[in-house]
Amino acid sequence: MTLGVAVIGAGMVGRAHANAYRQAATVFGLDQPAPRLVAIADVHEPFAADAAARYGYARAETDWRAVVEAPDVDAVSVAVANSLHREITEAALAAGKHVLCEKPLAPSVADGAAMAAAAAAAPGLVGAVGFTFRRSPALNALKHQVEGALGPVRHFVGNYWCDYGFDPQRPMSWRYQGGPGSGVLADIGSHLTDLAEFFCGPTSGVQGTTMATLVTERPRPLGVAVGHAGGVQVSDELVPVENEDVCTFTTSYAGGAVGTFSLSRVAFGHANTLRVDLFCERGTASFDMTRPAEFGIIDAAPEVSVNGARTVHIGPWHPYVARGLPMDFPTVGHGQNDFFVYQARAFLDQIAGVKGLPPCPDLAHGLHNLRVLEAVVSATGKPTTL
Repeated sequence: MTLGVAVIGAGMVGRAHANAYRQAATVFGLDQPAPRLVAIADVHEPFAADAAARYGYARAETDWRAVVEAPDVDAVSVAVANSLHREITEAALAAGKHVLCEKPLAPSVADGAAMAAAAAAAPGLVGAVGFTFRRSPALNALKHQVEGALGPVRHFVGNYWCDYGFDPQRPMSWRYQGGPGSGVLADIGSHLTDLAEFFCGPTSGVQGTTMATLVTERPRPLGVAVGHAGGVQVSDELVPVENEDVCTFTTSYAGGAVGTFSLSRVAFGHANTLRVDLFCERGTASFDMTRPAEFGIIDAAPEVSVNGARTVHIGPWHPYVARGLPMDFPTVGHGQNDFFVYQARAFLDQIAGVKGLPPCPDLAHGLHNLRVLEAVVSATGKPTTL
């Protein structure tokens, strides 16, 4: 029996999930049949209809309840505004659906705790949270190096810079609403703090947080926008921005590593620049999302006369590439959309009880990530005036 899947949310990330389910059965082993693509739901009907037609789903809905209550739906992706995650996820679990919820899990630790509790009370159902960078072939190759030749990470440096909020004429949306920590920290910092733990283990402390809101007002939109809302007409009315554009902080980890973080949604010219540098016991490594199919490494293996920084191109001998790409050949390239495909395949395999890919993090992990983000906000201190 094939699984019926649906996606709630037809915006930027919803389309990524919709495409991922469509592609999931084409990667890795052919032991699992393709899922049935049942429905796309979005309150804005044109978005739902376009995504359903574009990615081959049987129907479009304007009410998420129609998806959650549908007998032909077995699993759902929740890819809507953070404030809706709890209500939809709890309802889906109560209706017997497997759930893959986008990060951050919820707008608050209290909401996340309720969601994790609901998943724990639903035995036999998979409740997962989407941290897609864990599916990067290059980052997984680096993790193998950290566990081997490079040795444990001593200092993790993570930068995630975007420019979707740089233009003050970009319209107000849910991304700019909510208190401190619900801005760039929740939106992209949730990814980076999770990646740090992917390499360094559990976070044990957060220090020295600084947050700044640089674009303090935004115009009210006249239409409905997809993703980061470029190209939508706006009114003359300005609405206050309620959360942070920039966030920096440091961390410490149970294994002894320290971390340094820089986040921005107003970094002109950086559409989606996620970079990590790993300073390890026996060498250094780096990854930049603008060049996702390679990583940099420096270690003591080559002799001194030819030693130095070198670039490694990802190929079929690295994680996820063999049978994970139509052309699984070095330098052909891949990107963030492929990470969603690998995540969808892992989620579907979990539901089917198939072992293979690393499982998706569960809702309890999503709750832990919220607690890290809460600690970042709590570490905001009074600056020293010079």
